[in-house]
Amino acid sequence: MASLYGCFLPHVAKGGRILDAGCGSGRDARYFLHQGFAVEAFDASPALADLARQLTGLPVVVCRFEEFTGPSRFDAIWACASLLHVPLAKLPGVMAHLTNLLQPDGVFYCSFKYGDGEIRRDGRTFTNMTETGLVRLLTGLPLRLEALWQTGDLRSGREQERWLNALLVKEPS
Repeated sequence: MASLYGCFLPHVAKGGRILDAGCGSGRDARYFLHQGFAVEAFDASPALADLARQLTGLPVVVCRFEEFTGPSRFDAIWACASLLHVPLAKLPGVMAHLTNLLQPDGVFYCSFKYGDGEIRRDGRTFTNMTETGLVRLLTGLPLRLEALWQTGDLRSGREQERWLNALLVKEPS
């Protein structure tokens, strides 16, 4: 994860507020906390949110992306391998909602499995994304594409799978 953190964290002010959106087990939230950032986190899975609470000590909220509300805006949003769980038809609304949670000039990292459309695997649906699809998804949102790159999957047996990573910056109003 070091290379992804290295692309993201230089854009976040020291001690800045990061939202770990779809935090899973809390791995990334914990890292950000240990780096001195103020972190809030949520996940739709009660079991994963419980794991994240145990790992981080944070009061991890159980909710879906479109349900999350924060007391104020964030300096950064981290959505690592989480937005791919949102159906493609709902993704524009979710992206707009998350963008509204960002401060102007705030940074938004997101990643998707590389590919087109939705796929079904092991009884779950995943939304894949290409560069063209992401640019289309950002249409009408006050987000500037700062960086876009692909990485390989590091998990054993999945070395051939690719990820699309994006670093976005919210334009000032």
